[in-house]
Amino acid sequence: MATRLSPETESAVRARIGYFRDLGIFDFYRRGSVSGENETIAVTEEGSAAAPPALETTLKPTPAPVLLEPTSPTAPTDRAAALHAIRNDIGDCTRCALHKGRHNIVFGDGDANARLMFIGEGPGADEDAQGLPFVGRAGQLLNNMINAMGLRRDQVYIANIVKCRPPQNRVPEPDEANTCSPFLFRQIDVIQPEVIVALGATAATYLLGAKSPLAALRGRIHHARGSKLIITYHPAYLLRDPRQKKEAWADLQLAMAELGLQAPAK
Repeated sequence: MATRLSPETESAVRARIGYFRDLGIFDFYRRGSVSGENETIAVTEEGSAAAPPALETTLKPTPAPVLLEPTSPTAPTDRAAALHAIRNDIGDCTRCALHKGRHNIVFGDGDANARLMFIGEGPGADEDAQGLPFVGRAGQLLNNMINAMGLRRDQVYIANIVKCRPPQNRVPEPDEANTCSPFLFRQIDVIQPEVIVALGATAATYLLGAKSPLAALRGRIHHARGSKLIITYHPAYLLRDPRQKKEAWADLQLAMAELGLQAPAK
């Protein structure tokens, strides 16, 4: 039978609910043993529950991104080796369902000591075939964007939230992104870029640990894992809507200002 909790317990439950909501967890239930019988106990938004708070808490799966604390800094001379070690840890990965359709793991590409890092969503067909990020049409546009900043592709580092191609280039599922992104976080912690440019909403979501409309995130500096984070459109989106290239260039200029770069003279 359901038992109304005391005001003090209700207050504690309400605070607990607020904590979970801050983490992006909105649906959960509590299960435990009451009077010798197992019960499923609903906790309402108002803070009432049908069992004492000492029971074990079981969470349903949630799309909330998983963020890990930054690891210790890596000396510049060791960064390439540290990235190689991360790749070895990944191995012939079968940690999520994406491995079933992949041809190659797309780990990352570029300078291990880069000041600037670009992070996209996931590999496409060309990337899956070659094992390198951003080598298709969207990659060609990204190369042009990098060149417009006065840099070469081999001076930056490029990676994705997931390292295996999602079927039909769909958005990675939360369990796929949460399984794979810790390896990306380790890459960021090794490279220690001054600026990260998130390409698209999926990259922004998992780097920030929360989902927001892209329009609300662009045009200002965020922070992720000790780096300044700037959010812009994914090159694939710019291919579909070239009118937004001007807005993307404004975002890149924000990154350039943080890095003290000037666009090359035409």
